[in-house]
Amino acid sequence: MTDTIRSRSSTRRTLPARDLAQIAVFAALIAALGLAGPLNIGPVPITLQTLGVMLAGAILGPRKGTLAVLLFLVLTLFGLPLLAGGRGGIGAFTVSPAAGYLYGWLLGAFVIGYLTARLMPKYPFWLALGATILGGIGAVYLIGIPVMAWNLGLPLWTAAGLNLAFIPGDLIKVVVTVFVAAQVHRAYPGLISRIPRRSAVTAE
Repeated sequence: MTDTIRSRSSTRRTLPARDLAQIAVFAALIAALGLAGPLNIGPVPITLQTLGVMLAGAILGPRKGTLAVLLFLVLTLFGLPLLAGGRGGIGAFTVSPAAGYLYGWLLGAFVIGYLTARLMPKYPFWLALGATILGGIGAVYLIGIPVMAWNLGLPLWTAAGLNLAFIPGDLIKVVVTVFVAAQVHRAYPGLISRIPRRSAVTAE
């Protein structure tokens, strides 16, 4: 019995080659979306890379989606110029006004992935839209705004006001994410394992 439990635990912790490939592909996608360059309308640039983060969570789920974002961020931390505008290095994660949004990407991918896994296998449009807004905008801003305020020496409400310019573009990314994810899940069911409710788990 103990050996069986250990075997199952080991299987869950090990990422098969297919999962590793998916993680690498989405890390590369986030990097590729930075090639279009940033749109500088304030202290934090607007980029398409947030779209890649949303797609990673919505298509790969909480574990693989978060790992894809983490892989991208680690490569950037070690100096690869993968952020829009050719930015990279430790400064992007410390003194940059956009530093908090990079950490927010991790939380955002996880939240989107987790909530999406709760919706599977149906992936209803409006619930998926709400899940992606909560993760792709709410979770990212939750970390991004306070860090931006700290690094720029601004009051929190002032930093929050500066983020209003990002919301229309982020909402467009949310809609694109849900439409793309819906098509992917329809064509390739099983990419995300459904997370059952606690009551169901207890009953089992």
